Amino acid sequence: MDNENTVSRRSFLRNSLRMAVIGAGSVVVASGTVQAETGEVFEVVKTDKEWKAQLGNASYQVLRHEDTERPGTSPLLSEKREGIFHCAGCDLAVYDSKTKYESGTGWPSFYESLPNAVGTREDRRLIFSVRTEVHCRRCGGHFGHIFDDGPKPTGMRHCLNGLALTFKPKSA
Repeated sequence: MDNENTVSRRSFLRNSLRMAVIGAGSVVVASGTVQAETGEVFEVVKTDKEWKAQLGNASYQVLRHEDTERPGTSPLLSEKREGIFHCAGCDLAVYDSKTKYESGTGWPSFYESLPNAVGTREDRRLIFSVRTEVHCRRCGGHFGHIFDDGPKPTGMRHCLNGLALTFKPKSA
């Protein structure tokens, strides 16, 4: 009888370990970078160590591991000056301040990007929903997501992490 329980316990532990490994593998895939998931090659390529040293931990987690900053925390929410928003990873100009608007979501929002500045892909990490992920076309850094509830003229809302962007005011 003890042998049956021991085998059963051993089997249970082995199967639990297998499930944990499978689960961990799916988390890695779900939180992978654009390059890892699509095989897309970007103009700017660095090692994780180089990205982390350049960006700092918070921006690194957003740009390279697709984390999301807490809503309402970005100083860029209140940025009202004319200028251009750039990718914090590679300094590519990506959004004009003229397309920024207050969406009430807690993240900087724009109704369109600059031409040839961003790439998109389906983000299927939510169980019952497919979103459109938006990233830098030059370095693959994750910006946020695009939704179809924005203002005219496009009807789109590029809902972005402020940690993924830097702002450069228009020169006088």
